[in-house]
Amino acid sequence: MPKKQRNKKVKPAPSSKEKTGMWREIASYVVIILVGIVLAQHLNVVVSGSMEPVFYRGDVVVIEKSNFIGLQEINPSDLKVGDIVIYNATWFPEPVIHRIISIQEGSDGQKYYVTKGDNNPKADPSLVSVNQVQAKVVSIGNQPLVIPKIGYITLWIRGL
Repeated sequence: MPKKQRNKKVKPAPSSKEKTGMWREIASYVVIILVGIVLAQHLNVVVSGSMEPVFYRGDVVVIEKSNFIGLQEINPSDLKVGDIVIYNATWFPEPVIHRIISIQEGSDGQKYYVTKGDNNPKADPSLVSVNQVQAKVVSIGNQPLVIPKIGYITLWIRGL
């Protein structure tokens, strides 16, 4: 017995207009993803309460980086007293977000920052070199740009 043949509908090839629309849609998704990646690189979750009441644990701060994919957004040598910076501390395993309270010249002739959390009674235990500075918190006037509480999920995932 011969097999029954099914009528298959052949889908026509997409027109050039449809192809253009498809590529535009793909391009828009790529742009959205790239913008998201860049924005995510300019946000930092606050890990402790050392800067209260300026910002709290779980808040997210907007930052400018000293080195972002080879671009220097801030020059760590140009920071001033009052700036809030993120730096690699020698005394803590995570990057620290504290305020510069004074600037000193070391015996090696280099610039060093004295930093302190606004909620801490004493300055941080060691000086911060220009090379340790990763980023500066973006401020408008004297107010840092803070997104409250949304960083808690990140802290939970990281076990902090």
